[in-house]
Amino acid sequence: MEKEGRETAKLRTDLLTKDFKLVPVDLEITEKSAELRHKYGILLADSIIAATAQKIKGKCVTDNPHLTKIKEIETTWIT
Repeated sequence: MEKEGRETAKLRTDLLTKDFKLVPVDLEITEKSAELRHKYGILLADSIIAATAQKIKGKCVTDNPHLTKIKEIETTWIT
């Protein structure tokens, strides 16, 4: 939102939710998130995203360079 504003962020969110599955954070994701956060020194939000991708064996679509260094997940860069 800082770069492009609330309306653009809302539009992007709406488009993404049509193509992606929402996954609730459970105990398994929470524990794996803590491990990844400790191992890579990343932010909590990034570690939750990575742990979720790892659990569902999904590709993480991101523009976040922190996630690309996590070896346990596959990432695809978006612009």
